[in-house]
Amino acid sequence: MSGNGTVKVHPDDKEVVIEEDTTVKLKRELQLHNGVAIIVGVIVGSGIFISPKGVLTESGSVGLSLIVWVLCGVISLVGAMCYAELGTMILKSGADYAYIMEAFGHFPAFLYLWVAIMIIIPTGNAITAQTFAYYVLEPLFPDCEAPGEAVTLLAAVCITLLTFVNAWNVKMAARVQDVFTITKVLALVVIIITGIVYLFIGDRESFEEPFENSETSLGKIALSFYSGLFSYAGWNYLNFVTEELKNPYKNLPRAIGISIPLVTVIYVLANIAYFAVLTPAEMLASKATAVTFAGRTLGVMAWIMPVFVACSTFGSVNGAIFTSSRLYFVGARQGHLPDFLATLNINLFTPLPSLLFGCLMSLVMLCSRDVQVLINYAAFVETLFVTISIAGLIYMRYKFPKRERPIKVAILLPIFFIFICVFLLLMPLTIDANEVLWGIIMILSGVPVYLLGVAWRNKPRAFTGLVDSFTVLSQKVLLTVREEMKED
Repeated sequence: MSGNGTVKVHPDDKEVVIEEDTTVKLKRELQLHNGVAIIVGVIVGSGIFISPKGVLTESGSVGLSLIVWVLCGVISLVGAMCYAELGTMILKSGADYAYIMEAFGHFPAFLYLWVAIMIIIPTGNAITAQTFAYYVLEPLFPDCEAPGEAVTLLAAVCITLLTFVNAWNVKMAARVQDVFTITKVLALVVIIITGIVYLFIGDRESFEEPFENSETSLGKIALSFYSGLFSYAGWNYLNFVTEELKNPYKNLPRAIGISIPLVTVIYVLANIAYFAVLTPAEMLASKATAVTFAGRTLGVMAWIMPVFVACSTFGSVNGAIFTSSRLYFVGARQGHLPDFLATLNINLFTPLPSLLFGCLMSLVMLCSRDVQVLINYAAFVETLFVTISIAGLIYMRYKFPKRERPIKVAILLPIFFIFICVFLLLMPLTIDANEVLWGIIMILSGVPVYLLGVAWRNKPRAFTGLVDSFTVLSQKVLLTVREEMKED
């Protein structure tokens, strides 16, 4: 019996005993519904509630913005299908890191890991936690914005609390994800139903000339796709925890096949609902579209929308903490990060040091005034490495032609996805090259770290002794050991 226990039948066949699997390793405890909750829960964050106006701003019209939302869902689905092939061919946690490692080797994989742990993940967690804190505190400050210190403190509490939940129990973290994913989907269903009602009784002003003022500039259209795809970001997060997914050959592609179309339908219907109540000008003027929508339609119950936004962002932080800690763990297991991060608590079977490290990095980012600027620059980097991962799929078709592929997508799909990614990478150069420049600088900053930390094998004994002493100390304090590599 695979999973967390083995079945033994006594010789007299009268008693069946289920023995606990006490091997210290990541356990396969995630079911299909947990996988769906992770993908939907991470994708649906604050974006669809707060700033769907980003797509409208760049596309210029209601009709074109809705088309962009649909196409972004299609692009995300194509990318996710490619990742389903990668994830079932390479049954390792870590997603892009594992796939780039397998296809192109240690150096490019480390560069992805470096940018992810230093910029992409902690800044994303910090911004989402700050959004959660802002909406929790908003009712306490009806006449003004909540103090920045209070927002930062509550965001820190959010990150710390969810780190504790993830450290304590994988199933508990999965349940938290399930509950808050259901909550945010329910919020969007409320928006959609309300919008449909208004669509039938309202004046439909937004839909009278849906393509009026549509943008024709390729650069502007590319930016509208950036805004849309940012709201779909997270479709590859289940691949970070492949080693903990039960029956990944079936459940990984099934979770992807359920989640991405579901999110696409919800996003498109939610935008139609917004336009049924708000004019494009009102949407562009709003700081939080869903809150303005609720104030216009729900009357005395309008307070429920900030609560839904807070729940949505809380669930997104939980999903990001759960999945990203596995990236740190796998990176350390490969020798690209300090050894203490590749250890598991002997009682909880969770990557406790990796969770604490991710928590610390996110808390550091909360203290930065340039978090939003960093995440904008990191969007280019993330798109670049996703492109490299999909290119690795094509490359491995020729490098390992006989390798078992439980799922094998048509070769045109990764080619189409790479074409879209290259378009999105190059078009911003025609408008503002700063994001590209700073993104490249972020990547290159990892080169000396790789040369000194990974490639340099003969380090001074004093240095290696100090590192080993810290690893042993962390293992004693946190009760952690290296993973026992034993087959299920």
